[in-house]
Amino acid sequence: MMTAWTDDELTAVGDAEELGLATPRADGTLRPYVTMWVVRAGDDLYVRSARGPANGWYVRALRAGTGRIRAGGLERDVTFAEPASPDVHPGIDAAYHSKYHRYGPAIVGSVVGDQARDVTIRLLPGN
Repeated sequence: MMTAWTDDELTAVGDAEELGLATPRADGTLRPYVTMWVVRAGDDLYVRSARGPANGWYVRALRAGTGRIRAGGLERDVTFAEPASPDVHPGIDAAYHSKYHRYGPAIVGSVVGDQARDVTIRLLPGN
């Protein structure tokens, strides 16, 4: 049974400047946390690979399907999923622009737009 993020969890993670994401090794232990940006769009949390589909954490996340996040004082097991529909991407782009605008267009540009849509992961709370 899939659980939903609570309002407090959405706020804590969605408002956090950065998120730590760890994927499991073959023996089940977690790899070191990788630091990245995270955004909230509606009642969902998303991360994107700034370095494209070959980025190590992204490849491992898709392969494993599960992992652990740390952000905003919260640590939680998660499931990694691709967004359900293309119509969510404009909201994700807007959230990245709003939250990280101060870093400039070149940096924010690495996680918005058409190229970023294919490397978007929706974070679902683990069971």
